[in-house]
Formats: sequence, C-alpha cells, structure tokens
Amino acid sequence: MSHVSTPQRSDDSDASAPRRDGRGRKRERAGGRRIGRKILIGLAVLVVAGAGTGYWLYSDLDNNIKGVDIDKAIGDDRPEKLPTSGQNILILGSDSRAGANASLNTGKVSGARSDTALVMHIPEGRKEAVAISIPRDTLVTRPECKKSDGTTVASAKRVMFNSIYSQVGPACTVKTVEQISGVRMDHYMEIDFAGFKGLVDAIGGVNVTIDQPIKDGNSGLDLSAGTHKLDGTQSLAFVRTRYGYGDGSDLGRISLQQKFMLALLSEVKKQDLLGSPTKAFKIADKLTAALTTDSDLASLTKLAEFGRSLNGIDPATMETIMLPVSYDKIDPNRVVAAEPQASTLWKAIRTDADIPASAKKSPARGGTS
Repeated sequence: MSHVSTPQRSDDSDASAPRRDGRGRKRERAGGRRIGRKILIGLAVLVVAGAGTGYWLYSDLDNNIKGVDIDKAIGDDRPEKLPTSGQNILILGSDSRAGANASLNTGKVSGARSDTALVMHIPEGRKEAVAISIPRDTLVTRPECKKSDGTTVASAKRVMFNSIYSQVGPACTVKTVEQISGVRMDHYMEIDFAGFKGLVDAIGGVNVTIDQPIKDGNSGLDLSAGTHKLDGTQSLAFVRTRYGYGDGSDLGRISLQQKFMLALLSEVKKQDLLGSPTKAFKIADKLTAALTTDSDLASLTKLAEFGRSLNGIDPATMETIMLPVSYDKIDPNRVVAAEPQASTLWKAIRTDADIPASAKKSPARGGTS
C-alpha cells in the first residue's frame, strides 16, 4: 500500500526505523524492518516456484509480470549510478480502484494512485538494507515528463506526490523521486492492490493485533482492540484506513501498513509456504499477477536472479525510515520534506554511507513513535 495540529480529511488524499550498520550498534524497535521483508519473501517464493515446477508453470508465471521501460521513458536526465555495487529500488503499491480493483472501492475515490511508496537502498555487499517511506501527501516539484502516449507534461510545483502516478505514470514517479533525492533508481517494482487481496486470500488470511479500535466509516472496517484474522478485502481496508485510526493522517497510516506487513510475513513463515511447491506456486501466481517491474526485471528468470543476489541480507536488519517531513505552512493538510534532515538522509543514500540519527527525525510524526 503525525503531530501538533490534526490534518483534516481531504478527498484527493485518502490516501519508518532506522538503518544501523553491521558493527553491533543497537537497532531501534521502531516500525521498520517490515515492508522490505515482504519484497524479499516474494522474490524467494519466485525462486522456489521457478525451480520446482514444469515449464508451463514457469511460463505462466513469467507471462504474469508486466514491464515498463523506465530508461527509455526518462532518457538521460537522471542522477549518476552509485559508484559502488549498491542498488536503489522504487517500490510502489498502486491503488487504481478500477478494473479488478473496482469491487474493492468501498470509499468515494476514483483514479489510479500510488498508495505506498518506498525507496529501498541495498548497500554494497548486499548484507543489509534500508527502506525510506515517502508519505503520499508530500508536496513536491514534479519535473517535466513524457506520458506513455508521447505527450509532454510541464513541470509543476507543489504537486502532491501520490497524484503523479495517476496524472503522468510510473516513469514520471521514478523521475520525481530521482529529482527530489538525487538518487538514481536502479529498478522499479509496483504491486497492484487487487493482487494484494488475492495474495492474502491465498494464504488463508492474516492475524493482526491492534492496541486501539479502528472504526472507518469509509471502508466499513470496524475492529475492536485485540487480535483479528483478516481476509483479503479486510486487509485492504486495514492498510488503506486513515480516518478511523489515530489522528486520521496519512503519516499515522504508515504504522498500520508496517504492522500488517509483519503479520503477513509471520503467517507466511508459520505455514512454511516456501517449503511447499504447491503452495509456493499458488502464492507466486498471485504475486506475479500483481507485479509490474522495470524492463530489466520483467521476467521470472531476471527477477529470480535478482532475488538470489539478495540472499545475503538478514531480514532482521532491514528497517524503514519515514522521509522526514513537516507540515506545510500554507496547507496544514499537506507535508513537505523537512530540512536539513531530508537532504542529509538522501546524501547518505547517494554515498552508500551510514544514515545519521539526526536524519531519521521527522517533525511531523502522524501519531507514530
């Protein structure tokens, strides 16, 4: 898939813990580690499925994956690649609320948007990773971009980040992230919410524990404090919910999304899906059907090879950091990158360096710790 004053609801925006080095410094408990694990588990499933089934099964999975030629769409106006073997991946959770997603649209929302955005940085050596969550309500400068039909969209200031995907497309979202961070994205992955629902249903639901009730009139989600087993539709409502939890902000929802991802991974581990070829294929089929990647990863073989290259990463060291943001002075329902924290964070990513503690502190927290 905050604060001082509580942002109010808005129709167009219904819509993380630090990295530590490997030298034994204490890792914080904050809500990270989670979304990155989802990607690794998904890639591991693809490896197992690709190796343990017949060609027709392999071909079926391979044909599921959709590709976008990011390099061609953006051209040469991009930051330089890391001088090391590190990698940066932009991961989007898309929420089109159309097609297969239409029946999932319990709210009054239309159009396609990037519901969740993460920059995953894998340092040289592939032994640890960090994921930076970009709040959807962040105001950014969108660069000049070309749409898929070849038309040019002019640059614009104070554009809400999650609108770029719907208005211009995934390549422009990649270009925007590169422009605001100075970090080149080596790969792009997008997971569609309709497929996310199928993935949860394929494993028989996910148990989540919450410490406060959730009552969301938009989605109909009504959960008491405690543990609940969620099916695919309920899980979508859970990761989408905003107004029914905490202070009702996008920043607060990030903690729910992280909580759910941890619960999902716990369920995968408990069922030993990676040890069962039949279950592995079922999960891989749902995952690949929901997956869009850059053209360099748009095949099961390439995706599996990339997954194997990440085998040395210990998921326990994978944490997420929310991009440091503060409330916009003009529109308190929006946030902007907080300085100098954001610039310090992106510089550490660009240089494959440790991220200073000061770059992990966000003035706007959305009710998260």
